[in-house]
Amino acid sequence: MTEHIRNFSIIAHIDHGKSTLADRLLQRTGTIPPREMTEQVLDDMDLEREKGVTIKASAVRMRYTAADGQTYELNLIDTPGHVDFGYEVSRALAACEGALLVVDASQGVEAQTLANLYLALENDLEVIPVVNKIDLPSARPDEVAQEIENLLGTPADEVLRVSAKEGTNVAQVLEAIVREVPPPKGDENAPLRALIFDSHYDAYKGVVVYVRLVDGRLSAADPLRLMASGATFKPVEVGVFSPHMTPTGSLRAGEVGYIATGLKTVREARVGDTVTHAQHPAAEPLPGYRHPKPMVFAGIYPVEGEDYQDLRDALEKLQLNDAALVFEPETSQALGFGFRCGFLGMFHMEIVQERLEREYGLDIVVTAPSVEYEVVLRDGRTLVIDSPAELPDEAQIEEIREPWMKIQIFTPTEFYGPVMEMVTKRRGAFLGQEYPTPDRVVLNFELPLSELIIDFFDQLKSRTRGYASLDYQFAEYRAGDLVKLTILVNGEPVDALATIVHRDEAYTKGQRLVSKLKELIPRQLFAVPVQAVAGGRVISRANIKALRKDVLAKCYGGDVTRKRKLLEKQKKGKKRMKMVGQVEIPQEAFLAVLQVGEDSR
Repeated sequence: MTEHIRNFSIIAHIDHGKSTLADRLLQRTGTIPPREMTEQVLDDMDLEREKGVTIKASAVRMRYTAADGQTYELNLIDTPGHVDFGYEVSRALAACEGALLVVDASQGVEAQTLANLYLALENDLEVIPVVNKIDLPSARPDEVAQEIENLLGTPADEVLRVSAKEGTNVAQVLEAIVREVPPPKGDENAPLRALIFDSHYDAYKGVVVYVRLVDGRLSAADPLRLMASGATFKPVEVGVFSPHMTPTGSLRAGEVGYIATGLKTVREARVGDTVTHAQHPAAEPLPGYRHPKPMVFAGIYPVEGEDYQDLRDALEKLQLNDAALVFEPETSQALGFGFRCGFLGMFHMEIVQERLEREYGLDIVVTAPSVEYEVVLRDGRTLVIDSPAELPDEAQIEEIREPWMKIQIFTPTEFYGPVMEMVTKRRGAFLGQEYPTPDRVVLNFELPLSELIIDFFDQLKSRTRGYASLDYQFAEYRAGDLVKLTILVNGEPVDALATIVHRDEAYTKGQRLVSKLKELIPRQLFAVPVQAVAGGRVISRANIKALRKDVLAKCYGGDVTRKRKLLEKQKKGKKRMKMVGQVEIPQEAFLAVLQVGEDSR
């Protein structure tokens, strides 16, 4: 029965037309009636439409009658389009037998095109290259087809040329899927094994897992078990996406569908887990499951203290749909009560921040992002810290290890110099280069994650006029000459402004922070010193001058000793005030310091 099933995915760099091509396939196969058709059907979040990026994976079943007269069941598994969600992409690809590689006819092959292509080849998928956007005035379909031939070995004249926007040659794509993607292998009579490639939370049905059945069959009456988390459940509903959730009551080997589990959190049903029967489980789970590990950490605080509970509720609701988001309560002297949150990367952090503000109407402050460090102490213990405030005393530390990433930058050769200069300034190590075409170069570097997360991507885009693209993955933890940079205001450390920096950069960073705070902290009735401390010594200092009351205004003429006496009295008063005075750092000052970022780079 499986010979008429085709499971495929679409892989592409951001904004190469993946979602538009999916729309045309749905239209062409009559899956969606014309009156229900909207742009980017599978991207149903406002954020996805605005940013032009698929954030959540989704799946849809299409029926297509091919040129040979047979009707085929085509299951399109749409993958997220950003490097932060690489693990989800790998699981979605593991659920397929083939992939459409979509390349923009004006932009050519880019970094994520390559990264996702390697993932597809690792999963042994049949790759069908497609050059999209041939209707654009700047399109270079023949050159791009030649790039694909150099990359994949598919002859340039066999590469499909389409315009998803205009609907040109979409039928050829459907025929190529039927012809080239192999039908799924799988034994219907073996014990049940189904791969979870995505999930979402439904208020009525609990967690809904998106599955591809590899072996066996299941019905809505079967008690099921998740092999990694050990959770057992009886399905609330079993069905397929066409494109909305349609109950069918059963699924069998080779098919793609959903199971409404009734479970209360996505953490129990993680992407990559294997579903099997509770009574007759499979001997071993499907390979490739791993726990998504947060890489970037930041504090999220409500602007108004009374919104703390609303922020907690909002984060808990977001976590129902996003198992990769982790958070725990934390307190800061400057910002009050809030949460320390862990994200997969900067884009993931931006999405969470925007959803909190838009969907839950919260006013929030997000602190400067930091990464997770491994601290080896002199007594042999290793601590893992994600906040500079947790760093122990320098005398106890043997070494601090920071995460390093392997990064790949695709750029036109004219920007070779600016890209090299930018990466070396940020402590990057050059590994090598390749030339996929005479005028484009792929540069491979290793770079500390702390240098990547601040504004690396924005700087890269501005230096290459938007032509460069970036892909990155975790390499290893490496020891570095790192110190904690602490800011003291009136002798008191401000925990929320502490950062961990490389010793060579501590002086310039400290100086910039001190200068910025000097402008922003309002003057008090006493002089306020602002200091930056690193490695146990003050490396920069500025004084905020005191507001002076003119005590000599009433002394006109007369003896000078009287004036001195009054000034001495004022001096004593100021001294006493300084001992008991508290300096409040205003919120605006705090936000501006976070944005001080990389002005000097």
